[in-house]
Amino acid sequence: MKPTESTEFVYGHHASVESLRSTQEINKVWLQTGLQDKIRNEITQLAKKKKLVIQQAPKSKLDELTDGGNHQGVVLSVAAFEYASIDDLFDQADKKGEAPFFVILDGIEDPHNLGSILRTADAAGVHGIIIPKRRAVQLTATVAKTSTGAIEHVPVARVTNLVNVVEELKKRNVWVFGTDMAGDDYRRWDANGAVALIIGNEGRGISPLLKKKVDGMVTIPMVGHVQSLNASVAASLLIYQGYNSRNPL
Repeated sequence: MKPTESTEFVYGHHASVESLRSTQEINKVWLQTGLQDKIRNEITQLAKKKKLVIQQAPKSKLDELTDGGNHQGVVLSVAAFEYASIDDLFDQADKKGEAPFFVILDGIEDPHNLGSILRTADAAGVHGIIIPKRRAVQLTATVAKTSTGAIEHVPVARVTNLVNVVEELKKRNVWVFGTDMAGDDYRRWDANGAVALIIGNEGRGISPLLKKKVDGMVTIPMVGHVQSLNASVAASLLIYQGYNSRNPL
């Protein structure tokens, strides 16, 4: 993703390696004093290729930079991620010669959920994620860390109004599906063609206005005592059903 002028931190071994291998603008690299040689050598080699400043620092400094995050001895000061446009998402599908497969997140608030969804989306070939500007988590260092580098490969569009975006997608011949307890069994969902899947808020689900706009609803059957799943777990099941139907054995 392209950088903006504001600054963020990416930390952790895998997330840092992906950032260093990408075209993202990186300002500085911090390595923990006494870091094991294998990680140190890999980060140092990648940083030198980009002619980046490498600074040694004690663990306490890296803890401070990451607000106590699991940095594994590596922290990058990077330009904050710039969001993609809806057209960028369609372009991503066109470049691969595939029908668009998008994921719309309606009010996901936990950065770990967003990071995990990005990771699954990258693995399953999703062409882009759409999130709202308000009342939802944005792209942060925690999201980048949890995504283990997938944030570099899956474009994320941030929009003002999800209802308007759904209407736009439908005008562009994208079939939009939501998730609801009253939907059809997700194992029968056919995601062939241009599709978008809406994943709702961890507690409230999909907003009523969005429900009125979808072309169909899918549900994950449950027989246990807890009749709900973590948003990223539900998203993983649904995204991979989309992948399976688009890539049959």
